[in-house]
Amino acid sequence: MAENRSISLEEIKKENVDLEHIPLEEVFTTLQCSREGLTNSEAEKRLQESKFLKFLGFMWNPLSWVMEIAAIMAIALANGQGKPPDWQDFVGILALLIINSTISFVEENNAGNAAAALMAGLAPKTKVLRDRKWSEQEAAILVPGDIISIKLGDIIPADARLLEGDALKIDQSALTGESLPVTKNPGTEVFSGSTCKQGEIEAVVIATGINTFFGKAAHLVDSTQNVGHFQKVLTAIGNFCICSIALGIIIEIVVMYPIQRRKYRNGIDNLLVLLIGGIPIAMPTVLSVTMAIGSHRLSQQGAITKRMTAIEEMAGMDVLCSDKTGTLTLNKLTVDKTLIEVFAKDFDKDAVILVGARASRVENQDAIDACIVGMLADPQEARAGIQEVHFLPFNPVEKRTAITYIDSNGNWHRASKGAPEQIIELCGLREDVKRKVHSMIDKFAERGLRSLGVAQQAVPEKTKESPGGRGCLSASCHFLILQDMTVGRAIKRALNLGVNVKMITGDQLAIAKETGRRLGMGTNMYPSSSLLGQHKDETIANLPVEELIEKADGFAGVFPEHKYEIVKKLQEQKHICGMTGDGVNDAPALKKADIGIAVADATDAARGASGHRLNRTGIKCDH
Repeated sequence: MAENRSISLEEIKKENVDLEHIPLEEVFTTLQCSREGLTNSEAEKRLQESKFLKFLGFMWNPLSWVMEIAAIMAIALANGQGKPPDWQDFVGILALLIINSTISFVEENNAGNAAAALMAGLAPKTKVLRDRKWSEQEAAILVPGDIISIKLGDIIPADARLLEGDALKIDQSALTGESLPVTKNPGTEVFSGSTCKQGEIEAVVIATGINTFFGKAAHLVDSTQNVGHFQKVLTAIGNFCICSIALGIIIEIVVMYPIQRRKYRNGIDNLLVLLIGGIPIAMPTVLSVTMAIGSHRLSQQGAITKRMTAIEEMAGMDVLCSDKTGTLTLNKLTVDKTLIEVFAKDFDKDAVILVGARASRVENQDAIDACIVGMLADPQEARAGIQEVHFLPFNPVEKRTAITYIDSNGNWHRASKGAPEQIIELCGLREDVKRKVHSMIDKFAERGLRSLGVAQQAVPEKTKESPGGRGCLSASCHFLILQDMTVGRAIKRALNLGVNVKMITGDQLAIAKETGRRLGMGTNMYPSSSLLGQHKDETIANLPVEELIEKADGFAGVFPEHKYEIVKKLQEQKHICGMTGDGVNDAPALKKADIGIAVADATDAARGASGHRLNRTGIKCDH
């Protein structure tokens, strides 16, 4: 029976077993585990990888091939005339091969260990049952068969089947685009990367890493086989050496044997000299050590280098493409206090912020609430001196939040904030004032700034159900995405160094231009449709796509395939192209670029596709 057949983990990874739909008891049997979890020793066996094969990989390159041919000649062909094989040369060449490979392996391993050490503090944690004890571990150590605990707020660390318990509410928006949480009952599958919004339950892991639903999507990045600039240089050097040595050997064979009629062994000895002398033996070692030093220095400045050759490529970069949200900006809203427009006579800008904060939640905040309350010197001011009667949360019908409260004098008031149209309606403004407000909102919208109305009412009936008196429009606040000023300095420094910085964002064109203006990187930006030859203005109507990409400061409204194509076109124009990003949508371009840089809080897909990883938010300027 299927329950009694031993199935290897390799078969599971190759999806020869349908773990998503078979009965739970068969899942335990197939994964060779139980509800008591795995032992640590069994988990370690399932995580093992071959270091020896990794070591041998450093002997597989054109320069090593020539040395290996020379070693074979020394032991197999250098015979005759009563002399033994050339053991001295054989041992010497073999020792050089091993030394070069060992140094490269150790330095690469140290770079990996440094990356692991820096990333350890950033790795997601999960509660796992091992040796019949619950402990908090890094999600990276999970293997199929582990029992994990999932509760409110947890990011699911692996694909799993839910065990007995109450249903969960799971947010899968990052995977499927579903905006509302879905209900997951016991026995159903939950996916890695989704978030638990309600409930608590245990689950058995059925897939990890690239074998998960999320991992398979991210693994599509691997279809991009991109040879780096450094590898091309080394390959060119190796090919030149091989061709030069091959030509020299042919000439030497023709001269020594048919013309000079030398003895066989003397000729072989000369050929060995040519083979060994024509190889830059120390070059791989020198390059490995030099780049290892560079990797160490970068790690001290908060940049993790997963692939040492990426250091040389970064030194030659002349174009840097960058995602906007979370990279050039911090993905947080802020209010520019200088842009607050006050309409009520007895209000100033500080009073407007206080009214807006009162109309915000102080706990379980959304982005707008956190932004408004964060403007206060002390968040406690939002509820200081008042008694909350009722809080109206945001809903798509009324499009506002409101708090009904009693002040220190016993008077009832209601503070509201929300969509300007709703607040204007609440206040019953005159037509001329309405036109003025709408004109102002439209003017700021052209710059990509989002508006928020704030109002305060008296509630003379002193009941929470009362509509209240006619509202007083305090102000219209204007939001923009929070930007770290060090990003602007970093971009300015990059431009001074001759690196052309381009913004590639999925956001609106107006917001992209405003961000570019504030960061000093230019506003010569176009919609993604212009890449397809559509919606071009007269100034660029006749430009080919390649020239348009060269000329532009950025593109807005782009999809992942657009980012990939932009990087590809720049590389076709002989640019050494870098790419920074943080999301799954950035992963294909990060992999395609000569230098892929994932910023802090990047998704696993973005980290895996990049050669560098920053352990802090956004792009910073280090001197």
